[in-house]
Amino acid sequence: KVANKDTSSVISGLIKHTHKLPKELYKSLTWDRGKEMADHLSLTLVTDVAVYFCDPHSPWQRGSNENTNRL
Repeated sequence: KVANKDTSSVISGLIKHTHKLPKELYKSLTWDRGKEMADHLSLTLVTDVAVYFCDPHSPWQRGSNENTNRL
């Protein structure tokens, strides 16, 4: 959970939490198309996690979202 939905809060939260996971689990991140990931290059530079974005109106491309919601 992050304090705000702004770019800096989301990116810093992701950076903080990716370091808590085993490296095998955070090789890439697939994100919906939101403004909060405007600075996704910073996340990639700091964590070496590749960031991908779903096509417009295609949330099923985010596998973890579908698995979390048991769809």
